[in-house]
Amino acid sequence: MASRKNLKKSVNYIAGELFTECLVISKFVPGADKQKADELMGKILNMQDEFISRISHTEPGNVKGFYKKFHSDFNAKVNEIIDAMSKLG
Repeated sequence: MASRKNLKKSVNYIAGELFTECLVISKFVPGADKQKADELMGKILNMQDEFISRISHTEPGNVKGFYKKFHSDFNAKVNEIIDAMSKLG
């Protein structure tokens, strides 16, 4: 299992990449809905804060189950954001 520090770095990196991609879509793709892109960027920042907070407050006693649920929730949220980004442009 990765350390908390490395897991936080991964979450920050993925959120940063998603945010950058959304920003590029809103600025450089003609016909992209800028309002929806701004809302999506806000969702990305909220997702980052939520998952960083979850890493910092691990459930005692069921650490392995906690991280399994964390990974599945994180992957689902990232896929949801990617699907929303594909609908922008």
